Amino acid sequence: MTAKKLLFAAMSAGIAMSMYAAGEQIVVETDDNAIVFTVGDNNRLYQSYFGQRLNGAADYKALPLGTEAYLTHGMEDYFEPALHINRADGNPSTLLEYKKHETVSHEGSTETVITLADPVYGDEVVLHYEAFGPENVFKSWTEITNREKTPVELEKFASSMLHFDAPKYIVTQYSGDWANEVNSLDQELHFGKKVIDTKLGARENMFVSPFFQLSLGDKATETSGDVLVGTLGWSGNFRFVFEVDNLGKLRVISGINPYFSQYPLAKGETFRTPEFIFTLSDKGTGEASRNLHDWARRHQIKDGKGDRMTLLNNWEATYFDFDENKLVSLIGEAKELGVDMFLLDDGWFGNKYPRHSDTQALGDWEVTADKLPNGIARLTEEADRQGVKFGLWIEPEMVSPKSELYEKHKDWVITLPNRDEYYFRNQLVLDLTNPKVQDYVFGVVDGLMTKYPGIAYFKWDCNSPITNIFSNYEGKNQSKLYIDYVKGLYSVLDRIAAKYPDLPMMLCSGGGGRTDYKGLEYFTEMWPSDNTDPIERLFIQWGYSQVFPAKVQCAHVTTWNKKAPVKFRTNVAMMGKLGFDLNLHELTSEELAFCKGAIKDYNRLKPVILDGDQYRLVSPYSGNHASTMFVGKDGRQAVVFAFDVHPRYNEKLDNVKLQGLDATRNYSVREINLADGSQSQDVKTYSGKYLMTVGLPLFTRNDLASRVYELKAQ
Repeated sequence: MTAKKLLFAAMSAGIAMSMYAAGEQIVVETDDNAIVFTVGDNNRLYQSYFGQRLNGAADYKALPLGTEAYLTHGMEDYFEPALHINRADGNPSTLLEYKKHETVSHEGSTETVITLADPVYGDEVVLHYEAFGPENVFKSWTEITNREKTPVELEKFASSMLHFDAPKYIVTQYSGDWANEVNSLDQELHFGKKVIDTKLGARENMFVSPFFQLSLGDKATETSGDVLVGTLGWSGNFRFVFEVDNLGKLRVISGINPYFSQYPLAKGETFRTPEFIFTLSDKGTGEASRNLHDWARRHQIKDGKGDRMTLLNNWEATYFDFDENKLVSLIGEAKELGVDMFLLDDGWFGNKYPRHSDTQALGDWEVTADKLPNGIARLTEEADRQGVKFGLWIEPEMVSPKSELYEKHKDWVITLPNRDEYYFRNQLVLDLTNPKVQDYVFGVVDGLMTKYPGIAYFKWDCNSPITNIFSNYEGKNQSKLYIDYVKGLYSVLDRIAAKYPDLPMMLCSGGGGRTDYKGLEYFTEMWPSDNTDPIERLFIQWGYSQVFPAKVQCAHVTTWNKKAPVKFRTNVAMMGKLGFDLNLHELTSEELAFCKGAIKDYNRLKPVILDGDQYRLVSPYSGNHASTMFVGKDGRQAVVFAFDVHPRYNEKLDNVKLQGLDATRNYSVREINLADGSQSQDVKTYSGKYLMTVGLPLFTRNDLASRVYELKAQ
């Protein structure tokens, strides 16, 4: 077939292809932004531009050549590379020349595929850029293929490399620890390297979240400034490298952390990196977040357009101390409260070693006979009779040393030979690189669903990072462990999704230890933190909202911080996927009535809170108050949450300007969700222009007070 016929055939199939020509440009565009690549005279690919979309080809042709798009180790570059390949002949260098590119249309996106190759060794690197137009979100990933006659080893293999040239760079990271997640920290970048990474394996996000914000110029605010927001879709070790060179230019390299992860590639084998997901906004962090929220609900998270269930969890009411009768009673309380589901947490399994604490029984997923003599079936039947769903806690990736599974299959456990075992939370991690272990973990879910089809939800926990880092299955290729573990996990989750496509699951990991968009392909929601103190949750939910929509953030009303009224605790939880985890008998009749009313309000407002546009009005970091609002997609309805944390005596209280409304419409404003469960009869009307220009007096000087306002267009 001639080249002309080949091009015609490709275009007829919905693919536009191009062969090399010096000066040729490849433009990857969303509705508002563009990344422009140019083929240099040396046949290498350069990033010429990344910013607001320009007027067209003439503007793009006027751009300077820029910086090589995917820089490699061993050539003339002096700074951090995106790719480093070790070869059998000892030559560690790679040179990438442009071969071709093609553009493929998908539902909701356009994918640009750029093929590069080493002219001597033949190694092929394919750069993928998927652009989601209306959401202004990009995905980037890389496929690396060994075209040599002998195996090679990947030393470094980034998903993305982006280049910037701005007067100032400020990176915002989100880090912390268990129950203290997503603390915001800003750092201005100067010459040298800033690295955000993790080496924890299974519970990889325990200390640092897998996302960042990069202000290009002065620090971006919620409503102004140029900012890149990026996150990696990978449930394992990640690394973001920010390096400013001698000319003041910045490169941002994102991908799997190469630490102890040198990956062998046999002849003809291809390695695909995880997806780097990013958006660029010239209107501040608020717009960037809404871009990602819209993209996630439409294209990424499991059942992103579907509903979410409210629930009652038994954990704080019983901990490990329960029996069948107590749980049946709690299912009745879930019905009385008005939630959609009762969730049975940890402590229901193990017979030789009954699960009475976190010291034993993980891996022995059999119902404890003396606790639940009639099994899970009695509970699902009772839930069905009461008209609520039934959910169940599991932790299938983990094993207790004191368990029957450990006694029978120690070779299935990640643990070092010739060393004493080190335990995190009295447990170890199963070796998901092993197909037999993958079968076993899939069988935990499949076995429960087969035996108890009334289970409507799983809370999938993962409380330990990978310790004792050695795989019996991997043998001499131990550096593959961290990566192959995640691949094994995805293999299990793929099988679950194929057999139970409509099964909702919570992505839990001792709190925020696993919070990433690849995981959310399989899970409908995540557990941001074990810390449910409502004051702390204002900060935690604020941090996660930078990248993740409220729809995936489970937020429960608990007994953490009893100084905060139930109303305050509930109002904070209403800004996510609402749940309750407390003993209802500890509530007064007035508090119980309030909770019931709040659930009714929440169910009515879910389309606005979970599927609307989120506007962070007043940051909890800014002082003694906080406020967030959600606006329905049609602009006709909104909900505003306002919190007084610890106001100063006689402090000045300014109006809060609302956002996202239609300036030409009038809105009725009414406080709802009052402490007695009622709705205010004081309804006032303002124009959207007034509300966004003058604002409302949302705050008071009352300690730990909160209010919720409902806005409706007239």
